[in-house]
Amino acid sequence: MFTRPFFEPDRAASLAFADARGFGTVCACDGGKPVASALPFCLEYSSDGTPRVSFHVARGNTLATLADGRSSWLFAVNGADAYVSPHWYASPDQVPTWLYQAVHLSGPVRTMTAQELAGHLDALSAKFESWLAPKPSWTTGEMTAGRREAMMQAIVGLVMTVEGIEGSFKLNQHKSDVDHAAISDALAQQADPAAQAIGKQLVALRPQLDYKQPLSVSGLADSRNAP
Repeated sequence: MFTRPFFEPDRAASLAFADARGFGTVCACDGGKPVASALPFCLEYSSDGTPRVSFHVARGNTLATLADGRSSWLFAVNGADAYVSPHWYASPDQVPTWLYQAVHLSGPVRTMTAQELAGHLDALSAKFESWLAPKPSWTTGEMTAGRREAMMQAIVGLVMTVEGIEGSFKLNQHKSDVDHAAISDALAQQADPAAQAIGKQLVALRPQLDYKQPLSVSGLADSRNAP
């Protein structure tokens, strides 16, 4: 991952971001070309504190045949992202950019045992069902034994031992307070939920600034076209 020092989160922030997101793209190489799949995952820790990413793929997925416990794979975890127009800055002579949050985890991947896979499926469903509270959580125990067994036979559980952690939280950290506030205000007024989410991240970075009341969308458009 290419990044700059002022965009780099520390190890703890990178892992917390990946854990909270719980979804990413895993990529390996079959010797001739990259192979990738978008997958949900659980971030766990071994007894010595080493992070581990647990996930599963369909048995027919090429990734299932590449987990040799030695080759390093990449797990890319992306968050919200948003385009920034130069018109939105308070300062002149700006350029377009894109704000985003991303973390890359890398390391060797091995295949799970059947017992590990059963525990993984329970942990994975518990993680995402908890997001839907107060709805009662669904559990694999609600499946018939035959259906559960068939599901487990159709997938392969995989575990990445995380050896590399890279992050880039590009949130205009290098911009002045006045430009930081201007971009946050503009993003907060976009219809795109991702842009709004990035705007909230900017506020969280510098909560002490004086952020304006949201303009109307038409008012924002007028301000872009102002000389």
